[in-house]
Amino acid sequence: MKKYIIDRFEDIYAVCEKEDKSFIHIPKSKLPEYVKEGDCIIENEEGTFSVDVNERLERENRIREKMNHLFE
Repeated sequence: MKKYIIDRFEDIYAVCEKEDKSFIHIPKSKLPEYVKEGDCIIENEEGTFSVDVNERLERENRIREKMNHLFE
């Protein structure tokens, strides 16, 4: 199982950050239709992708906490 964060979309690809901080281009056609920038996606052993909703929510909360701390 591999995890990626969707950084941005370019043409027919999603540019994703790997856990080692390098980037990979994944065809949008392989991803669920509802993915968006910032989503954490998981590639399983069969090569299919799903969104890790819990990871996305945790990342959003960490970012929100950092922003709140900055502007307090």
